[in-house]
Amino acid sequence: MAKIRLDNIAHTYTPKADNPLFALKQMSLSWDDGGRYALLGPSGCGKTTMLNIMSGLITPSHGKVMFDDRDVTGLITEERNIAQVFQFPVIYGTMTVYENLAFPLKCRQFPEDQIDKKVKEVSEILNLQDFLKNRAKGLTADQKQLISLGRGLVREDVAAILMDEPLTVIDPDLKFRLRRKLKEINAKYKTTLIYVTHDQNEAMTFADNIMVMNQGELVQTGSPKELFEKPQTTFVGYFIGSPAMNIYECSASSSNEITVGSNTFKVQSNIDNTQSKGLKLGIRSEYITVENSSGENTIEADVNEVEDFGNYKLITASQGSLKVIAKVKRELDVPSEKIFLKFPSQHCCIYENDKLI
Repeated sequence: MAKIRLDNIAHTYTPKADNPLFALKQMSLSWDDGGRYALLGPSGCGKTTMLNIMSGLITPSHGKVMFDDRDVTGLITEERNIAQVFQFPVIYGTMTVYENLAFPLKCRQFPEDQIDKKVKEVSEILNLQDFLKNRAKGLTADQKQLISLGRGLVREDVAAILMDEPLTVIDPDLKFRLRRKLKEINAKYKTTLIYVTHDQNEAMTFADNIMVMNQGELVQTGSPKELFEKPQTTFVGYFIGSPAMNIYECSASSSNEITVGSNTFKVQSNIDNTQSKGLKLGIRSEYITVENSSGENTIEADVNEVEDFGNYKLITASQGSLKVIAKVKRELDVPSEKIFLKFPSQHCCIYENDKLI
C-alpha cells in the first residue's frame, strides 16, 4: 500500500498543437493509504485519464506522480504495483477461478503453499470458494468482476486498486452487493480503493471521499454529506442529488437578503462584498418544506404535479416563471391547487459566478 500524490499534474493528448486542449488541467491532490475514494463526473471530464496516469498507462504532460516519497512518473505499470479493474473484466476464460486468482503470484514466483493460502483466503472473502475448480468463462458477469478484483487482493504488495466503471454491466441488485463487498474488503485489508464512475449513487454509497470533476478540473472534494449539503459550485449542486438542486438567478437586497423574482429571502451567507450581478440561489428539494400559511422565506405557488415514488412524493410547483421542486414525505397531504413552500435560510446556498460564497 502507498499514499498516492499527484503533484501539479496536467495532461494533453495534443502536445504539439498551437493551443493544446488539456484533458486534465493542472491540479494537485492525494489519496491516503487505505482510503476509499470515488472519482465522479460526466463522460469526458478526465476521470479515466487521471486513473491511467496513476497506473502508468499514460505519462502526464506536466507534473509528477508520487507513491509515498517515491517519484514513479517514469515507471511502467508493473513497476508501480498497481491493480486495475476495468469496466469489462479482464480474465483468462480457459483457466479455472483458482488459476486466475493465483496467476499474479505465480508470475512473481511465490512458493506454492503461500499461493494456495492466499487464493483460498481471498476466494472466501469474495464468496468464490465454491467455484475455484470452475473455468472462468462459464461464470456470471459479477463473478468475473470479482475474479478481476481478487487478482489485485492476492497481492500484499499492491499500492492501490484502481477501478474504472467496474459495475457498469451489472444489474442494480448485484451492484449494491458488490459495493458492499468492496467496503468490507477495504475494512479488512486496508487497501486503497479508487473507484471511477459517472453514477452519483455509486459514488455516494461507496466512498468516504468523493472527488468531483468537470471539464478536466477538480471542482470539489468531500464526503457525501459535504457534497450534498454544501456544493461548492452550481455544477456540483446540479450533478449531485436526485432531483438536482433548485437554482435561481437572484440579486442582493442587503447583506443577508436576496431577491428572486418578486420574493425576498433571508440567507445566512454574507453578501456584503459581492456584486448584485452573477448571483444565484441554490436549495435542495429535500430542504423545502410545505407550510400552512405565508411567512418568512415562504412563497405561494401553484401545484403543477405531485409524483408518488413510494417512499416520498415529488412536488412540482410554479409561481409565474419560477419553478420549484420539493421532495416531501409520502404521508404528507399535498394541496391540489395552491401551496405554501418555505426556503429555510440555513439551507439556502448563495453562488457568485457559480461558486459558493
